[in-house]
Amino acid sequence: MAIFGLGKKKEITAQVNPAVYDAPFGSSYAMGMGGWNNWASPIDRQAAVSVPAVNQCLNLIKGTIAGIPLEVYSTSTGEELPMPTWVRQPDIRAPRSVTIAWTVDSLIMFGQAFWRVTSVYADDQRPASFEWIQNNRVTTKLDTMTQEVDYYMVNGTKVPDSGVGSLVTFQAFDQGVLVRSQRLINSAIQAEEAANIGISSPQPTGYLKNTGADLPDNQIQGLLNTWKTSRKNRSTAYLTSTLEYVPTSYSPMEMTYNDSIEELAAQIARAFNVPAHMINAEHNRSSTYQNVLDARKEFMAYTLAPYICAIEDRLSLDDITPRGQEIRFAVDETFLRANPQDRLAVTEKLLSLKLIDLNQAKEMEGLTPDGSNEADASNIQ
Repeated sequence: MAIFGLGKKKEITAQVNPAVYDAPFGSSYAMGMGGWNNWASPIDRQAAVSVPAVNQCLNLIKGTIAGIPLEVYSTSTGEELPMPTWVRQPDIRAPRSVTIAWTVDSLIMFGQAFWRVTSVYADDQRPASFEWIQNNRVTTKLDTMTQEVDYYMVNGTKVPDSGVGSLVTFQAFDQGVLVRSQRLINSAIQAEEAANIGISSPQPTGYLKNTGADLPDNQIQGLLNTWKTSRKNRSTAYLTSTLEYVPTSYSPMEMTYNDSIEELAAQIARAFNVPAHMINAEHNRSSTYQNVLDARKEFMAYTLAPYICAIEDRLSLDDITPRGQEIRFAVDETFLRANPQDRLAVTEKLLSLKLIDLNQAKEMEGLTPDGSNEADASNIQ
């Protein structure tokens, strides 16, 4: 919600609540009731991450982004500026990497992430610290047309539109994996469960056929338990003349569980937009030569960029960062940093063209003008 001052200058002192983007085209969207994704049936997150391929893709993306530091830059000159304390550590209770990792987790799985403001600066009332909020704790109240957000609630309590206790929302570019890939993940869960049942049963699944008198339920249950326990101890079984074992299925290999799980892992990699070879889900196991930096550039452009942009753009809005400044991940200086030999070749060329001086060249390599490391020099008093 936007709050404007009394003068001619319009100053946003609170977040402008986002519109609803995921209503299906040409169909009713719970008119007058509101709700986020209430037309879909998202899968439970804990069930989804029980699939190894899902968990590996998720950790690969959020772990990589969490390892890249945040920096403050001037939008006009591109110069790196001194950063507020919250940029280095948004939540005073956790390292920056942990907060960013769970923020990316929410964007991937739910398509939306939330930070709650825990303190503000006295001079401009902009947030000074945050805490990440689990998506299942947040309720969205929409208007009667389910097109705009009226307000948010955390644990059933309405939160303010600005100041301490208000929410900062991050919007992903789609509905999140738990909604758009729910059938795929459900199939993977069922395949894992079927394989586990097959593995836990030392013999093919089947039934005991009794050609004699009917047995009471307690004796039937005891017979089945004895059969299972005995098959774990020995493969040879003995049955009386009135009992016959009838197999009804085959081993996990014969049931193609392994092939199904491998195929589903490749499909899950596609759903997360992660190269299949990065989670060992590549069918042919034959990839062309690609150096590390080129592979990282491709991973950055096609997989990480949507989530990085979502966080950068939101944190750079006026209600958090003063106009003329922007928050960016230091991707080029860390994740996409070239090897020393290539960097020195570029620096040498810049020096020969007199585009930079020696001190600037040293700064590009993280060195102070006297040639020492900045981190070491800063500790000398």
